[in-house]
Amino acid sequence: MKTSDLRRYQDAERMNHWMVVLLFSLAALSGLAFFHPSLYFLSVLLGGGVWARILHPFIGVAMFLSFAGLFFRLWRENVVNEADREWIRHSSDMLHGNKAAMPPVGKYNAGQKVVFWALAVCLLTLLLTGLMFWQPWFANAFPIILRRVAVLLHAVAAVGLILTVIVHVYAAIWVKGTVRAMTRGTVSAAWARQNHALWYQDMTRDR
Repeated sequence: MKTSDLRRYQDAERMNHWMVVLLFSLAALSGLAFFHPSLYFLSVLLGGGVWARILHPFIGVAMFLSFAGLFFRLWRENVVNEADREWIRHSSDMLHGNKAAMPPVGKYNAGQKVVFWALAVCLLTLLLTGLMFWQPWFANAFPIILRRVAVLLHAVAAVGLILTVIVHVYAAIWVKGTVRAMTRGTVSAAWARQNHALWYQDMTRDR
């Protein structure tokens, strides 16, 4: 780590993040296998249809618990404030590549915070609805009409989760130097100063 680099994530946070990524990949692919017959071939990733159906809910619960670890570490830094609302008002400048017009932000900008809360809502919805039709453990405790609604909401939340993750990955690649934060745990001072000026000021105040 260079003396000019800034520590953005601790090792435990990065390991937690990549565990969520692994579990999400397994849950998403096995879930898609049951979403449409044309995607059923994906079930072979977990040993075939029977094993995929058995393991999918357990993987989903593990993913939720892993994300909960990140959630309780990071939720305070993702509370939307007035600076975020100002950032949203200038979001069109960002889309047009005019970063200079964007107001300074802290550790996370409004777009990242929206992604964070979208992930939390989708995962909570997936957990609650999944429990309602998880055979043979919990499904019999709910009437059939609620189970049918749960299946529909589960599918909607799953699609929302996958789309949110796609946006998250695209943004991480689009902003050069971002991926390094989750692979090495550090970012360059120049990256921090350009993309998260208020966080940069906090991190360098004592230097």
